[in-house]
Amino acid sequence: MDWSVQQIATLAGTTSRTLRHYDDIGLLKPSRTGNNGYRYYGQDALVRLQRILLLRDLGLGLPAIADVLGNEADAGEALGLHLEWLQQERDRLGRQITAVRHTIKALQEGGNIMAEKMFDGFDHTKYREEVQQRWGKDAYAAGDAWWRGMGNEEKAARAERSRQLGADWTAAAQSGVPAGSAQAQELARRHVEWLRAIPGTPAAPVADTSTDISTATGTDAGADSAPDIKAYVTGLGEMYLADPRFAANYGGAEGAAFVRDALRIYAEDQL
Repeated sequence: MDWSVQQIATLAGTTSRTLRHYDDIGLLKPSRTGNNGYRYYGQDALVRLQRILLLRDLGLGLPAIADVLGNEADAGEALGLHLEWLQQERDRLGRQITAVRHTIKALQEGGNIMAEKMFDGFDHTKYREEVQQRWGKDAYAAGDAWWRGMGNEEKAARAERSRQLGADWTAAAQSGVPAGSAQAQELARRHVEWLRAIPGTPAAPVADTSTDISTATGTDAGADSAPDIKAYVTGLGEMYLADPRFAANYGGAEGAAFVRDALRIYAEDQL
């Protein structure tokens, strides 16, 4: 059995134009072409399309997707690994949803907020090794101590501020405003201010983070040196786009690309 371009476009939530483009660049060839010139897709093509859409949702560009698919020996094995990641994300999001529901219920009924339920699914310690690798052990220790030292209300306020910032970025990206617009640059300013409040990062005040900075950058952060905040902010923008966990906070790859571009412009002009 095979399916036409129009059928696949409808089933996959994409467009005939996109499928034709994938064909033109060699990313997804139809299984056959009819006498009328119409493209038809069989089972193998559908499996490949599923992989393309999954990788695209992770924020990969088409050239990177082509490289990944070209190096895969077994599509079933690759899909198995991707399924494992999706299941982990589903579990994490499910726990976050339950935690938020508990909070809403407590607020509506005037009851006590249960801290042990409030932050289920928000565990930041699972990124310990990644943070330590990027910015050093001292940076992680400072940030961890800062988070654990907060009260429940402070943590909730910080989480809401983070959520609102992500929502505002997503809305701006979807509105089509340029990354250099006043709206986008105001968001970039808010984003940097949000980063400055986190101890242990290069954006934090120098007086409080000299040890962290030297650990993270491999330089001697003495009285005459300062963290390269511009490079830090620019690098974070690139990471938001490259890492699907972060890109998801901004509506996916396109939103993350908008954030990256806006932060880069802000860093060049203001930092």
